[in-house]
Amino acid sequence: MIALSLGEIASLIGGKLHTTEMASADTIVSGTVDTDSRSLRAGDIFVAKPGEVTDGHRFVGAARESGAELAIVEHLVDEPIAQIVVADVIEALAVFARAVVARVRAQGRLRVVGVTGSNGKTTTKNFLARILSDEGPTVAPIASYNNEVGAPLTMLRVTDDTEYLVCEFGASAPGEIARLAGLVEPDVVVELMVGLAHAGGFGGIEETAKAKAELIAAAKPGGTAVLNLDDPRVAAMAEPARERGLQIVGFGQGDAEVRATGVDVDAAGTSFVVEIGAERIPVRLQVLGAHHVGNALAAIAATRALGVGPADAAARLETVEIAERWRMQPMGGEKVRIINDAYNASPDSMAAALRTLAQITGPDERTVAVLGAMSELGESAGDEHDRIGLLAVRLNIQRIVVVGDDARRLFLAAVGEGSWDGEAVHLPDAGAAFEYLRDELRPGDRVLVKSSNSAGLRFLGDRLGESFS
Repeated sequence: MIALSLGEIASLIGGKLHTTEMASADTIVSGTVDTDSRSLRAGDIFVAKPGEVTDGHRFVGAARESGAELAIVEHLVDEPIAQIVVADVIEALAVFARAVVARVRAQGRLRVVGVTGSNGKTTTKNFLARILSDEGPTVAPIASYNNEVGAPLTMLRVTDDTEYLVCEFGASAPGEIARLAGLVEPDVVVELMVGLAHAGGFGGIEETAKAKAELIAAAKPGGTAVLNLDDPRVAAMAEPARERGLQIVGFGQGDAEVRATGVDVDAAGTSFVVEIGAERIPVRLQVLGAHHVGNALAAIAATRALGVGPADAAARLETVEIAERWRMQPMGGEKVRIINDAYNASPDSMAAALRTLAQITGPDERTVAVLGAMSELGESAGDEHDRIGLLAVRLNIQRIVVVGDDARRLFLAAVGEGSWDGEAVHLPDAGAAFEYLRDELRPGDRVLVKSSNSAGLRFLGDRLGESFS
């Protein structure tokens, strides 16, 4: 964070400062701002976020013991640490982030990229960060810091030297992207795709599209909108982008300014050619899956708008080994290969992962899909689990292991489609699945582990990876 006095911070966020003998209004802080007391170091700032399970105010003392200089709270806590009392710490966090980014932008160096989409946000922000970090000091989200807490915490990591800020914007309800992106007014906005992820919170895919388009409305006038022209709902955002005064750059595998051809996926990675005008750039990603081609195109197009040569961008992307932990992460050993992709799941990402499993498995190898529930789909949950079960059979996945009661419809659909002779099994939980797979898996198996975060199968993937390493 930039250096600010405790008094300045109190003024910026509209709170009342309570000092101590060790910290006055003139005390300068420039450390990290965080809601996790365990992550703090000397000079950091602790935000006491109330939560559904616990209350951050209980950990103000732990934050002080870790070295925090300041706590932002909703009520004074009996601990010898400087505190700023505000009415709402989440709102204060947003106001704080807006103010800090505005101060750095006023110096004229900082440019902001905002990314949204139903799938691919985290991979794309990692691609962007890899490309831009070679251009200058870059701040990007840790993991999937893309909500009302994570996005402002990322913004508050900028310093006076930061040249690029990459923001990932997720949402589970209308208005969230508008509120978060409005804190920074991105110079470049990236719209990846509109799918059924979190559709239950929006009321359907058309409402989801409207929510994703909020990023367009929050962009800095005169900036650039990078749009996935392979997705008709994203392509339709071109008109509001023009009305906003944005330059439009399309990407995709069809008729687009930044286009991919010759896509090929194997067990070692993903190859394609980027075409921009007369330029042809071969790319060999280490990241598995044809669905990551669009994410790479988006990163190349967005950084091109910031002045990075596409050939340089492509070369940097080739050094990325995995998209993120638990996202198409190769594990296991030579005999049994595990792909742990269980950080999150939507119908689109589930289908893409299953297709990748089928593509990378040789004729003498066996496909095994370990599948859990897809969450936050609302009324469409049953039909979408049915669809994935049918797809798994039609892709000739040879073992379909369905875990948990919430995914039972997927199992029943697979059985109904023809996987009734032991090819599909249903197990109650991850523990039972591990015991089954430990005995079932054999040399030559390629195993996909895929579910939403709430199903917890990412830890099952870790156990399998360790067991077969």
